[in-house]
Amino acid sequence: MDRLLSMQVFERVADEGGFAAAARTMDMSPPTVTRLIAELESYLGTRLFQRTTRRVSLTEAGDAYLARVREILQDVEEADALASAHTNLLAGRLRVNTEPVLASYVIAPLLSGFRQRHPGIVVDIEVETHREPPIEDFDITLVGTDWTFGADIVARKVVESEVILVASPAYLERRGVLETPEDLIRHECLRLKRLDAPLRSWRMWSDHSPDHVTEINVDPVLIANHTDTLLRAALDGAGITSISMDIVAPFLTRGDLVRVLSPWITGRLAMYAALPSRKFIPQRSRVFLDYLIEHTREQNSKALEACAAC
Repeated sequence: MDRLLSMQVFERVADEGGFAAAARTMDMSPPTVTRLIAELESYLGTRLFQRTTRRVSLTEAGDAYLARVREILQDVEEADALASAHTNLLAGRLRVNTEPVLASYVIAPLLSGFRQRHPGIVVDIEVETHREPPIEDFDITLVGTDWTFGADIVARKVVESEVILVASPAYLERRGVLETPEDLIRHECLRLKRLDAPLRSWRMWSDHSPDHVTEINVDPVLIANHTDTLLRAALDGAGITSISMDIVAPFLTRGDLVRVLSPWITGRLAMYAALPSRKFIPQRSRVFLDYLIEHTREQNSKALEACAAC
C-alpha cells in the first residue's frame, strides 16, 4: 500500500465529501479511490468514514486522523519545497480561507498580480462564513474584525481600516452634498444588518475629536445583511452606505464612489491573517502575506489621496 497516496486520497475525500468527487478532482477512477481508502482503514484497523447512500462523513477516528494527515502532507510539501529551493521557484498549494466580502474585494483583485510574480504557487481559496473559522485546516485564514481584536491565535495584522460613509457622484448630484452628520436624516441611507445585533443609530466620530461621538437615527431605505448588496446599490446611486476603507478603496480611487462627511467615521476595523500553530511557516505563505499587505495598504493609500483631492 502506498501510504502517502492513501493519505492524499483520504484528505481529498474528506474535503470533497464523497468518493466520486475526490476521484474526479484527483483524476482517478472511483474504484481506485474506494480501494485505497479500504486499504488504509484495514491498515489502521478502524473505520474512517461513515458511508450511506446519500453522503460520506468522517467518523470520530477519521476526524482525529484528518488533522494529523493535513500536517503530515503539509510537511511533505514543505520538504519538497526545501529540497528544490535552489531553483528560486516557489511551488505548492496554498490553502486560504476567507469570508465572502474579503474574497471579492481584497483577495480576488490581487490574484493576477500574485500569480504573475509566483506562477508555481497554486492558490486554493475556500469562501465561507464562520463564527469560529477553521484556522488549523488552512495555511492562511483571513479574518475581518474589530481593531481591538485580541483572540489567542497566531495572527498577523494586514491592515487597519476606517469605516466611512460613501455614495456615488450621481446620487450626490441628485440629492446634494452633506455638511454635517445631521444631514443624513434627510438622505437615503443603506444599512448593514448583523444577525447577532439589532439595527442601531449610526455612531460617528472624527480622529480630530475622538471623544466627540454623535449618534444619528436614520430611517434606512435599504437594509441587508450582505455587504455586496449594499455596495452594489451605492454604486448604482441608491444612497449612502457605511463600509470599510479596505473594501471600497478601488472604487474611491476610480471615482465610482465619493467619501461623504469626511473626516467623520462610523467605526474602525482590522483585517488579520491567522496562521495555524506550526513550527515552520511555508515560504509560499510568507510571500502571499507580504504581497497581500503590500497590495492592500497601497490601495488604501491611493483611496485616501483620492478622498483628499475631492
